[in-house]
Amino acid sequence: MAYPSELLYTKTHEWARRDGEEAVVGITTHAQEELRDIVFVELPKAGRAVKQGEAAAVIESVKAAFDIYAPVSGTIARVNEAVSKSPQVINQDCYGVGWLFAIRPSSQQEFTTLLSSGAYEKQLQAGTHQ
Repeated sequence: MAYPSELLYTKTHEWARRDGEEAVVGITTHAQEELRDIVFVELPKAGRAVKQGEAAAVIESVKAAFDIYAPVSGTIARVNEAVSKSPQVINQDCYGVGWLFAIRPSSQQEFTTLLSSGAYEKQLQAGTHQ
């Protein structure tokens, strides 16, 4: 499976895409396949400060609930209300309309700690995912 090379990834299966002064965040194909049928999403409030690695959102599937972690520190700039209304769009297009929230990063340096698509794929192949 190919993971978009323009994105950066976390070991906990979130992706981040730099978009101007924001980092748009979602979950990877691997994560949404593990979750299967997503039925509920609890998004953070715009304006909330988050730290890298801190739980920022919750996704519930018919199987379980999972925390979604902030890939970088900063302030939640906006959230994708469409996934609150129709959580299944995450299963349908996790890199497009199924994005979760955008962060205004407080440190560009933290992006260097994220994984490239190749490094993320290697992590999955090595079985070191959570």
